[in-house]
Amino acid sequence: MKCPQCNSTETAKNGHRRGRQCYKCKQCGRQFLATYYPWRYSNEVKQLCIKMYLNGMGLRGIERVTEIHHTTILRWIRAAGHQLRDAPEVEEIPENTDLDELQTFVGNTRNKLWIWTAVNHKRAGILAWVIGDRSAETFKWLWSMVKCWQCFFYITDGWKVYPMFIEEGDQIVSKTYMTRVEGENTRLRHYLARLHRKTLCYSKSVAMLKCSLRLLLHSLKDWTVPLPA
Repeated sequence: MKCPQCNSTETAKNGHRRGRQCYKCKQCGRQFLATYYPWRYSNEVKQLCIKMYLNGMGLRGIERVTEIHHTTILRWIRAAGHQLRDAPEVEEIPENTDLDELQTFVGNTRNKLWIWTAVNHKRAGILAWVIGDRSAETFKWLWSMVKCWQCFFYITDGWKVYPMFIEEGDQIVSKTYMTRVEGENTRLRHYLARLHRKTLCYSKSVAMLKCSLRLLLHSLKDWTVPLPA
């Protein structure tokens, strides 16, 4: 038996894995099987795992239920999220837009990030979002999309960045009128385990956080889950 890593023939039997003989290389220590069978999961299984993910379950929780490795599920989520737009197309230009920021972190609690969201004051659904720090440098990317709508008013919580972009008289500072955007941000925390306030789940990369948001927003709008490409 030849080692697949160093091609050494000095190998020995090393127990069984799921009824199949395992081997170990005496030169490099690599453990391997004589043959590997490609694992193929049906589209129904892939969609089920993604639906579980988009309903508040963490990756390792899904692994415990389905017995599918969490890295496999992670790969499906990444592949499905990459083929989507950041947010569904705007069906109706809002007259009034709510703007808010949702705090999260990536990697550890010291690496804080904010998800800036824009919402139609009269309709459900997040229309645009960006991820970054809480500075004007991040908000300008969201504003480049929002300003094209030419809304009558922009409803905010009064964060100091907003007056740098919104003309005086066009901004309404009121937590009372922000129930729409705060409700949408609460839904993000509810449906994604990585955004829960007290949880062992957290984002390890901004890319995966973006894929998760794309998947969730499209799922909430169309009530369908795309298949991984």
